[in-house]
Amino acid sequence: MKLSKVLYTATSTAKGGRAGHVKSSDGVVDIDLKVPKEMGGPGGHASNPEQLFASGYAACFEGAVRLVASQQKVAVPADTSVTAHVGIGPREPTGFGIAVQLDVHLPGLDHKIAQGLVDTAHRDICPYSHATRGNVEVTIKLV
Repeated sequence: MKLSKVLYTATSTAKGGRAGHVKSSDGVVDIDLKVPKEMGGPGGHASNPEQLFASGYAACFEGAVRLVASQQKVAVPADTSVTAHVGIGPREPTGFGIAVQLDVHLPGLDHKIAQGLVDTAHRDICPYSHATRGNVEVTIKLV
């Protein structure tokens, strides 16, 4: 897929891989990384690539849902939220893969309308959904 126009480019540098540090070019993101205990690392007060991906996907997907709602003239509840669960594990035949579950909270919104917003956001709008399609198992649940 080729973009017709690049609107923004985020730049971040990692040093030390999963047990290192990441810093964005503007310094807003400036955090240590540690391998989680579940993956054989020390864990502790630091982030990891899956947390960063989950944060980005959750924020982006909620933005996509809000955009679709705006286009369809649907009022989004004030306490709308998206929680992304990003799992990592071995894949066949080699290497590792991720799986994603997005829990979308649209309290008080009719289920059929909410499902339509979520489906359209996933199918047509969210760039994370476009990037993962056909490569990452993504499950979306209305909660």
